[in-house]
Amino acid sequence: MPNLIVTYLASFLIWVLFAGLAILWLINGTIKKEIVIHAIKSTVFAWIFTSMVKSFFPTSRPFEFNGLPPLTITLPLDGAFPSIHTATAFALAFSVWLHNKKSGLVFILGAILVGIGRVSANVHFPLDVVFGAAIGIGAAFLLKNFHFSKLLDLKKGK
Repeated sequence: MPNLIVTYLASFLIWVLFAGLAILWLINGTIKKEIVIHAIKSTVFAWIFTSMVKSFFPTSRPFEFNGLPPLTITLPLDGAFPSIHTATAFALAFSVWLHNKKSGLVFILGAILVGIGRVSANVHFPLDVVFGAAIGIGAAFLLKNFHFSKLLDLKKGK
């Protein structure tokens, strides 16, 4: 895989997924906004949880072992296990999938490519990505019943 593509997948694709969420937000309708809010809550939860796990497992990154440069825009300085990028991408993707299977599959493909990019960019081992994906999927399912519209109903006294 050419270096430019690897750098895009590892460093930029996650932002494209977030841009997709912005597009969903702009599409009129409470359901679309609910999808976005669920995805944001899931990604924040996945990011925080993964950061906590990283603090307990300070592991080296592949580029520290093999001497090859990482193909990312920034140099990761924290531990490799688990992948925060992958956890966040999968939390976002599965949150969308839980609400809309067709759109969700596009986001899941993006999340898979983020994981592949992180391994190909020499910043994660496959196991880092697998555990990151599991955390992201778990976050989406854990938070699937916390819906924005239900919170609005509670504020209205329903």
